[in-house]
Amino acid sequence: MKPWIIWSVLALLSWGFFGFFPKLSVRYMRPESAIIFEALGGLVVALIALYKVDFRPEIHPQGILYAALTGFVGVMGALFYMQAATTKNVSVVAAITAVYPIITIALAMLLLRESLTWRQIAGMALALIAIWLISDG
Repeated sequence: MKPWIIWSVLALLSWGFFGFFPKLSVRYMRPESAIIFEALGGLVVALIALYKVDFRPEIHPQGILYAALTGFVGVMGALFYMQAATTKNVSVVAAITAVYPIITIALAMLLLRESLTWRQIAGMALALIAIWLISDG
């Protein structure tokens, strides 16, 4: 099996649990408290990665900026997700937020000049219809 497929499946599984565990945490605490412990869980992964690079991460100003922005918007998204999960079924919240690649694709088209096929555009349109159908109108 190709390595990228293994990594993709591991990401899929991780994000599946990432979508489920917040609903459990906000049953016991407010989202603002839960996000603190989520960030601490992420710190564990960061420390493992730091060990894997022999405590010498690559340093590049633009790379650091974009990595920090990734962390910022990722944790903000997690906080917003927890807020939504406090008042709506996690199955609905997860389904709606799972179409986030539409935003990524739009940014890639606009800023990186990546192109799409008509089939991919049709898939995005169907994803938007799915959001409408899932969201209870």
